[in-house]
Amino acid sequence: HNIDIDIESIDITDQNVLGGIFGKGRTKGVFQFESGGMRDLLMKLKPDRLEDLIAANALYRPGPMALIGDFVDRKHGAKWDVPHPIMREVLEETFGIMVYQEQVMRICNRLGDIPLRRAYGLIKAISKKNRKVIAREKERFIAGCIAKKLKEQEAADIFDLIERFAGYGFNKSHATRYSFIAYQTAWLKYYYPVEFMASLLTYEMGATDKVVEYIGECKSMGIDVLPPEINESFSDFTVVYSADGEHKKQSGVIRFGLAAVKGVGEKAVEQIIAAREKVGRFKSLYHFCEKVDLRAANKQVIEAMIKAGAFDHLGGSRAQMMAGFEKAMQMGASVQADVQKGQMSLFDAGASGDDADRDHETLPKVAPWSEMQMLTFEKEVLGFYVTANPLSRHAETINVYSTTDTSQLDGLAEGAEIVIGGMVAKIRRMVTRNGKNAGAKMAVFELEDLQGSCEVVVFPRILEQLGDRLKVDRILFVKGTVDCRRENPNVICDELIEIEEACDKLAANVWIRLNAMDVTKEHIARIRDLCEAHRGKSILNVTLKTNSGYRIEAVADAKLSVRPDEEFYKKMENAVGAGNIELRRR
Repeated sequence: HNIDIDIESIDITDQNVLGGIFGKGRTKGVFQFESGGMRDLLMKLKPDRLEDLIAANALYRPGPMALIGDFVDRKHGAKWDVPHPIMREVLEETFGIMVYQEQVMRICNRLGDIPLRRAYGLIKAISKKNRKVIAREKERFIAGCIAKKLKEQEAADIFDLIERFAGYGFNKSHATRYSFIAYQTAWLKYYYPVEFMASLLTYEMGATDKVVEYIGECKSMGIDVLPPEINESFSDFTVVYSADGEHKKQSGVIRFGLAAVKGVGEKAVEQIIAAREKVGRFKSLYHFCEKVDLRAANKQVIEAMIKAGAFDHLGGSRAQMMAGFEKAMQMGASVQADVQKGQMSLFDAGASGDDADRDHETLPKVAPWSEMQMLTFEKEVLGFYVTANPLSRHAETINVYSTTDTSQLDGLAEGAEIVIGGMVAKIRRMVTRNGKNAGAKMAVFELEDLQGSCEVVVFPRILEQLGDRLKVDRILFVKGTVDCRRENPNVICDELIEIEEACDKLAANVWIRLNAMDVTKEHIARIRDLCEAHRGKSILNVTLKTNSGYRIEAVADAKLSVRPDEEFYKKMENAVGAGNIELRRR
């Protein structure tokens, strides 16, 4: 963009940022504001000033969380009152709620005549439950309040509020700085979304779950994240603009960084980029092996990059490259040995323009990998799927029957009952050591969805019921409860439901949308035949858009209740058009 940004001087009243990022809960990647619970709070709060963010930051902690509902209601107009004008003045910015330690100190000082130094000491005494100091300062506080025309009981009630709050009150100066940094990151996310997300992905490069989450966020923002490409990728995730060079908001895409490929170290990346700067674009796998120092870009590096798809644009399939890269390395090493002997210049060697043709003819003729094999290799070296995702074809079903996803677990309460769908990525089986089930088998498996992953705990009784149904790569739903006792929430499994069973055990209503102008007898007959061929318990509902623009909703005859499995969904979508069929949980 060729501009310098003074991030300390940006407009802190910008409603594009306050409403467009915070108010809509689009704060993934925004410092201090990206948890699921915080995003829910922001969407309810609808902040329109920095002070709202500061308060949200201070309130979203154990203890003051209980005040969040009142704060949101008062922000949106609910009436509130306090017993004295001084308290109103001090608590005006937080709608009569004590949020910050500084507010407590000011009330103690201005209403109770306690010096600020001693007011701070009172807060410390309350947090340490020092009853002697608390009793002494309470007596002084009540006396000061009485001098300001408050009744003794009113003063005692106010002190009780102080005592309840001071133990968990947050320092406003800290909350302010945290919130300003959050606002700065949100400002960058709004005005430079592609650059912001590329930087975020680079920062989290070693944390697979976060990379998966942020790639999902890119998708929701309309930003494409492209696989690594040997002629375009650098070490980090980078922004690539179209050939016209225009740098407009969201006009670029993000290219995967080579250093994010497992097994490709910084030294290898440095040598690849150095060679690319001298020879231009690599024309083939052989050309690459001739030009790049193979002491850095060794067998492990090249194999990993083939699996990641980094050579896809050089001709030949990944299977061909995997079968032929060792021969390419041998030929490249021979060229580099000649260079070492002084027989030729490395960057003159093999410089003819027919490398790509030679490469395509030389690569072994082998069958291409299956899609699943290709995706498995991608996940092995990248930590997740890039080209496609085995879950994508089941996305509609998973979305319909799931009550949450892995990215939202940290915002749910302990013990919350959920249904979550995904694929079993790996399983750990173990024997319980303690309790009444000591010696019994249990399991912990990783469930992946399109947003990330989580651990699911299967205790002995449930595992015994499952038999052999728990297998890697199986797509299923977990009915269970959220366990928040660890840093990353997991799920305690009560029941596993395979995706083929979902339409029976998690039955949904089916809605189809029709346009009266397009409806014919043949069309209706086709829909009826489909329903009769897929009889079940899910009710068919129809939304009809009339020629005059009205919408009519109706429930079809009970005889047309259906079993909305994937076959039915695809056939009905073909009959009524993409986007005109929807499954809803009961």
